[in-house]
Amino acid sequence: MYIEDLKFSLWADFIERDYLDKEFKELIDKKIINGATSNPAIFKNAILTSSAYKEQLSSLGSLSAKEKYEAVAIYDIKKAAAILRPLYDAKDDGYVSIEVDPSLCDDADATIAEGKRLFKTINCPNVMIKVPATTAGYKAMEELTSVGIPVNATLIFKKEQAIACANAFKRGVYKYDKVVDTVISIFVSRIDRALDKELASKGIDVALSGIYNTASIYEIIERMDVKGCRALFASTGVKDDTLNADYYIENLLAFNSVNTAPVETIMAFTKNPTTKSALPISREIIDAHFLKIEAAGIDFEKILDTQIEDGLKAFKDAFKEILESI
Repeated sequence: MYIEDLKFSLWADFIERDYLDKEFKELIDKKIINGATSNPAIFKNAILTSSAYKEQLSSLGSLSAKEKYEAVAIYDIKKAAAILRPLYDAKDDGYVSIEVDPSLCDDADATIAEGKRLFKTINCPNVMIKVPATTAGYKAMEELTSVGIPVNATLIFKKEQAIACANAFKRGVYKYDKVVDTVISIFVSRIDRALDKELASKGIDVALSGIYNTASIYEIIERMDVKGCRALFASTGVKDDTLNADYYIENLLAFNSVNTAPVETIMAFTKNPTTKSALPISREIIDAHFLKIEAAGIDFEKILDTQIEDGLKAFKDAFKEILESI
């Protein structure tokens, strides 16, 4: 763990073959990261821009586009899992995530089948199957954890999503009768990018809505106390040059949590010696901020709903682009 006293972990939100052979190992050896995450957008950028994949893709012959994608993705995930395995064996996370086909997000049975197939094919205990937080996704989360498969619940923007994920994990773990490691991935910076321009025009403090929304969800997850389950803070890279590069790590330091971030964001944070927890945040402070937003006539819940829809669409589009290109 990056900060042992807080049980706070840093995971790299990046997968690319050359990176796994070089910088990834260095970050682990230096005890900077102890896990990794991927998603269709990350794989799209890696597969379509890196020459490291050309040889394997050219050897896959008549396989379907999805079979080719899975062959490439599984190769990278297995490599990352092998590198991380000593951490897993030492009970220091060591997980890497792979997402099910996002086009299945409304089909529970298909998501379950694909999640089980991917986990069996990769055949590494330190792989988390990533499942979007939809109605079908909650059913899949319960079933996968009920057979001992670690799950990363993704695209959480709302409290209701987090509660549904935690309850699904609780039911699954109860059936399995052993602890299964899970994370609930709360997306942060996308909220601020969607909202801050309007807030600034109305004289409301910016770069806080994502933090405060996440802090509220984190408290709910902690209170629910599901065995093996932690909050994971995602979408923590900074797009606003007025913010410090590590803004969404420093301001979300919290006990029993994970932050997955781009490598450059992680490296910026390592230059900052901050180890003091930033959460919890006073309920009065959080409520005051959102009351200002409400008074300004902004429908925050609608913004969150839009972010969920846009997030699913972005992952689906990225997946589609990969398949069309290979």
